[in-house]
Amino acid sequence: MNSPLLRKIRIAVSLIFFIATTFLFVDIFNLITPEVSNKIVFLQFVPSILKFIAVLSFTTFGFLIILLLTILFGRIYCSSICPLGTLQDVINNIAGRFKKKKKRRSNYLTEYRALRLSLLALAVVVFILGSAVAVNLLDPYSIYGRFAGNFIRPILVWLNNFAAYVLDSAKVYWLFPFDLKAFHIIPFAITLAFFVLIFVMAWKKGRLYCNTICPVGTLLGYLSKLSLFRVIIKEEDCLKCGACARECKANCIDSDNKKIDVTRCVNCFNCLTTCPTEGITYTFAFGKNKGEKEELNNSKRDFLTKTSLYLLSFSAIAAQVEKKIKVTKPSTVPVFRKVAVSPPGSQSIDRFNAKCTACHLCVSACPTQVLQPSFLEYGFTGMLQPRLDNIAGFCNFECKICGDVCPTGAILPVELEKKKLVQLGKAKFIEDNCIVKTQKTDCGACSEHCPTKAVHMIPYEGKLVIPEVRDKYCIGCGACEFACPVTPYKAIYIEGNSVHLLAEKNTELKEQQKVDLKEEFPF
Repeated sequence: MNSPLLRKIRIAVSLIFFIATTFLFVDIFNLITPEVSNKIVFLQFVPSILKFIAVLSFTTFGFLIILLLTILFGRIYCSSICPLGTLQDVINNIAGRFKKKKKRRSNYLTEYRALRLSLLALAVVVFILGSAVAVNLLDPYSIYGRFAGNFIRPILVWLNNFAAYVLDSAKVYWLFPFDLKAFHIIPFAITLAFFVLIFVMAWKKGRLYCNTICPVGTLLGYLSKLSLFRVIIKEEDCLKCGACARECKANCIDSDNKKIDVTRCVNCFNCLTTCPTEGITYTFAFGKNKGEKEELNNSKRDFLTKTSLYLLSFSAIAAQVEKKIKVTKPSTVPVFRKVAVSPPGSQSIDRFNAKCTACHLCVSACPTQVLQPSFLEYGFTGMLQPRLDNIAGFCNFECKICGDVCPTGAILPVELEKKKLVQLGKAKFIEDNCIVKTQKTDCGACSEHCPTKAVHMIPYEGKLVIPEVRDKYCIGCGACEFACPVTPYKAIYIEGNSVHLLAEKNTELKEQQKVDLKEEFPF
């Protein structure tokens, strides 16, 4: 296979994975089914490992394929499958068109080995301690998911809404406007900070993030020392001209010493097309990495130690309600939520925090936008992980898409009928905030929208009725909180359950349905 073809194949595969993954996070019309979504993220390394551990199924063994590909061909995941890697390539390619050509022999950078291994060790230690915070911040797939969800998705929404407005003016109703219901400044700022960091690193030095900070890059980099096929320099044909090094986006080619740092090579194959003497090639080269000064046996021992520790760490590891009630007085009693509400299928907050990588695919897929990124609602270790924000939306009684699309198993799939009884939390009523008391007026929005009628109305004063919560029927969906018209503090809110419970099925619902049918259809 000739060198130009290798590079073209790499670019084609990269674009396929990049476009498909991006579409997952910007699909505002929910065109992608959970089944297709799972296939797209099948080969994402960290999510695959976590889901494999969570569900113990060989249908989630994508990470094993990545490990095998790495042993055979080097860092194929970093080169073509990782969306963050492709994003960096796009940034670096654009940068190259603006930079002035400098007559320098090499782009080679010395490996920041201590930093690489320290960050890998940090991820390992934090995982052993039962937290996913390091993965939340450093996993490349999750970082890209937050980029796409926070930056690309809003732009697409604005373009869609503008197009819908223009078409509506022409009485063409092909599109409908889409509403972004919430904006959380601190999670957005953290995502923006990472974007700026990676943008600058990629603009200046290509895959510098991959080869200094990314724990997946470090793991697969050291595994690639065992790869059967790799890029090597043919000493007898090399002129030390530095052409290959200048094209290397991983800064891993030391042309002066005719050496390639295999742990940092991402198999972009750019170097293969630039050598005037064909002195650099991609070939079967196990044990033939000429120019490497480290002994292979020591490298193997180092790699196996680091890999075992890293893998061990993994194993230790849902229509906005129209508010017609006129509120004339602001509420006065603040809401103090002690426990955040985690998604249905997460089972418990501790389990969720340990397995979620904060990729925000569930946030993008949620049709009611109730899932929003957290800041410190779960504590530091759960930073950026999704939570139910009932100001933005509510968990739809008939929806379970978050568990269906979750790539890590942090949110497990739950059968719809079972999900309808999962108690995420319990509704808490603050009577002093309720307009029935403060304005002496009818409301009942919370009870009207409660799918289980855990919130029902009882006699209050005169002809007025006021809400009462029956905990045994409450599933913590937040429809009551979302529907409550008072501001700035809600009169009813959901207090999360640290461990999800099961609510009782309300048999009154069937009786009410029978009565309703009889009244509507007396014949």
